Amino acid sequence: MVSFRKKPRFACFIQKMQTMQEKITNPFARLMGLRYKSHPWHGIDAGPDAPEVVKSFIEIVPSDTVKYEVDKDSGYLMIDRPQKFSNIIPSLYGFIPQTYCGESVAEKSRTILKRDAIVGDGDPLDILILTEKEITHGDILVYARPIGGFRMIDGQEADDKLVAVLYNDALYSQYKSINDVPDPIVRRLEHYFLTYKDMPGEHRDCEITHVYDTADAHDLIRRSMNDYKNYVEQLLFEDH
Repeated sequence: MVSFRKKPRFACFIQKMQTMQEKITNPFARLMGLRYKSHPWHGIDAGPDAPEVVKSFIEIVPSDTVKYEVDKDSGYLMIDRPQKFSNIIPSLYGFIPQTYCGESVAEKSRTILKRDAIVGDGDPLDILILTEKEITHGDILVYARPIGGFRMIDGQEADDKLVAVLYNDALYSQYKSINDVPDPIVRRLEHYFLTYKDMPGEHRDCEITHVYDTADAHDLIRRSMNDYKNYVEQLLFEDH
């Protein structure tokens, strides 16, 4: 996913952060905030029961023939690229609001893989959500229960992909762990993440080193929420 890391693009972001802080203390500002769409990364939280159940913003659904991605400045969905080949997202895909893959997330991969060069990818934490329902468009919020994930390294960046089930889904809610998911489904998800950015004639240094269970998924969510807190505090400090 595309990040914005250069300070000149932070002005809009900083203003949003300060506006969010004002809403907490100013009743009129809170009321006015109800009239406008919240930024899906910064203006919505991960839910009161995170990490066991997380609020997730959906960017892409299986019927999409282009890859949509949230524009980090405006919060609107934008077309990242057409899907030129046969890769189709196998389920709902998006991210957990107010998470950030930074130092704490990277430290987990560095420790397990013993690779000192790994850093966070600077994006919110990605999540793929299994459901029996046919949901035909993104730009929506859903509650999901994480059951595991893939430890993915893209270049030297930690780019974990969580796997979850739609909360109270009639079929998939029986899965309490990624070990409960049939192996062909796990392999399909793994194949998608390893190939969805591939282009003919280009080499991508992308790998999945581990498939992990619910406890590790919860730990990663906590780490990404802490990284987000540190990220915002750092940006506010730099702006003053």
